[in-house]
Amino acid sequence: MNYIWYFLILISIVFGAVNGTLDEVANSVFKGCELTIRIVLTLLGIMTFWLGIMKIAEKSGIVEFISKLLKPAAKLLFPEIPPNSPVIGDIAMNFSANALGLANAATPIGIKAMEGMQKMNIDKNSASDSMCTLLAMNTAGFQLIPATVIAILAANGYEHPTEIIVPTLIVTSVSFVCAIIIAKLLKRVFPPQTKEETNAV
Repeated sequence: MNYIWYFLILISIVFGAVNGTLDEVANSVFKGCELTIRIVLTLLGIMTFWLGIMKIAEKSGIVEFISKLLKPAAKLLFPEIPPNSPVIGDIAMNFSANALGLANAATPIGIKAMEGMQKMNIDKNSASDSMCTLLAMNTAGFQLIPATVIAILAANGYEHPTEIIVPTLIVTSVSFVCAIIIAKLLKRVFPPQTKEETNAV
């Protein structure tokens, strides 16, 4: 990836020199740096706010309450996981963080859930159905409040950044449902190995 960036930068400088627009290239670099800093600071503020909200929700028991609400759905989506397993709580927190558009906060929680599912996994060399389902859910990226996108729009001076909420909710809801359906259909096409089959291998 670094080579690609070096190539793009080199091509920009060469074309700027050939066309006599090196000044414009340099100005674009400085403007891009300025915009990047502004977006980073805006994202830092919004991420700090929502991560704080998530921590309050965790300490106050709201996350635990959400995990209890999600248990019936979790039993259907993750039948291999015992209902009282702490992995269910990790999945609930992962889903909640993604729903709030906090991908950075959702990632470590999702990894923790994956580690818990790997311990239950019969075939240690392949992902279990539960792991594939969780990965599909995270890839689909259901978002109730796209906090990161709103922050980027606000940083770029967009007058109504919250207008993105409804379209994002519709699109991510469709992709979320489709991802789960595809994961469940592929489970039938590629059935998991039994313990006896794994031991034989």
